[in-house]
Amino acid sequence: MTEPLPDAESVMHEHPDVQGGWLRPAVFGAMDGLVSNFALIMGVTGGSSDPKPVVVAGLAGLVAGACSMAAGEYTSVASQRELAVAQVAIERAEILGNESAEEAELAAMFVDKGVDEEVAREVASQIHRDVDNAVAVHAQEEMGIDVDDLPSPWVAASSSFVSFAVGALIPLLPLMLGVTSSLPTIVLSLLALFACGAIVTRVTSRSWWYGGVRQLVLGGAAAGITYLIGEAIGTQVG
Repeated sequence: MTEPLPDAESVMHEHPDVQGGWLRPAVFGAMDGLVSNFALIMGVTGGSSDPKPVVVAGLAGLVAGACSMAAGEYTSVASQRELAVAQVAIERAEILGNESAEEAELAAMFVDKGVDEEVAREVASQIHRDVDNAVAVHAQEEMGIDVDDLPSPWVAASSSFVSFAVGALIPLLPLMLGVTSSLPTIVLSLLALFACGAIVTRVTSRSWWYGGVRQLVLGGAAAGITYLIGEAIGTQVG
């Protein structure tokens, strides 16, 4: 006796958004903002004992970096979206121009995935009853494109801008509050680097401490190298 299929609601569960237009730019934006501005501030600190140029450089790095990240992400995602739209349009034209061949192609793809040929032909036939549905299924099966969930360039740009600005603001906070010592900036930035690395592991298979230590080491190394370069250049200029 064949067992009944389980109720769909009893097996439904959520997955993190791994292909959306916001996650990647937000993560990279925050990391990039924190590391680049921390390194920039330490580089200027190494070359100058006056806190004013350090603050100016940090603010300039924040604004310039956030704008650059937003513009780059917008262009990248917009181009990706336009390419996807163009490919879907080509697929639509092929379906309208030679529907029988496209239906047979879809059935063959289902067979390759283990579906019985007779069932595959019937499923493909039912899908092709509606052109829009056929286009969506072909786009997903042939190109991995979800026509109902194309990435938004505005979402990518805005999330990049905000996340970069937030990350870049962290090493600036002590200086903007009037602290003249670089120690609070270093401590706060290193803690933020560890926290960011640990948070990213929530959507990966790595342990939180591994992600935190990895990001702390990489960001700290970048800041240390930049500080030494700034110190060397500052000594020569002075």
